[in-house]
Amino acid sequence: MDSVSIYLPGILLAYSAFLISIASPGPNVLAVIGTSMDVGRKSGMALALGVSCGSFCWAMFTVLGLSALLSTYAMALTAIKVGGGVYLLWLAYKSFKAARQKSDLTAKALEGGDRSPTGYFLRGLIIQMTNPKAALAWIAIISIGLTEGAPIWVGMAIVVGTSVLSVVIHLIYAISFSTPVMVHLYGKARRVIQLALGSFFAFAGIKLLSSRFSD
Repeated sequence: MDSVSIYLPGILLAYSAFLISIASPGPNVLAVIGTSMDVGRKSGMALALGVSCGSFCWAMFTVLGLSALLSTYAMALTAIKVGGGVYLLWLAYKSFKAARQKSDLTAKALEGGDRSPTGYFLRGLIIQMTNPKAALAWIAIISIGLTEGAPIWVGMAIVVGTSVLSVVIHLIYAISFSTPVMVHLYGKARRVIQLALGSFFAFAGIKLLSSRFSD
């Protein structure tokens, strides 16, 4: 029980980083919203599940890869956390910059014509798995929750928790944002969300960097 209390704060921070990272729609989420609006909720939900499956795969690859790396090179955790902290600060900068822009939320369905639900699922999976930024994002998220000497269950807890959040949030986007009214309302709140996103990433990045330099 004591071991759980030791690693729980890092796990919850990793959950928070992931949750807030998808609070501001990127290309994948906008594709889910646009597909729900233009094609239908069923297609949008299938695409959302595909994107979530891709997120799960990236999370698993990251945890297994970092665990293997750390078992061989213990000092690698410092480099990973520094890199993750710098990337989080970059995301904070991008979020603050986006908050200053006046452009509204633009959601469009995927090009290439209508597909079956299976087709949309596979398309979502492929889009997520071929996104190079996903790898950097997951390294940053996993590194927040991992501490030196952390057992494998810590990484698995992050994978399971973020996977559940991914499915739930993406499905909420597909169901709730299937009307132009919801997209309009979300667009009105975009700047506030981007500012909150930037503030959190700045906090997480500074915390990650300070934890390494204070060791």
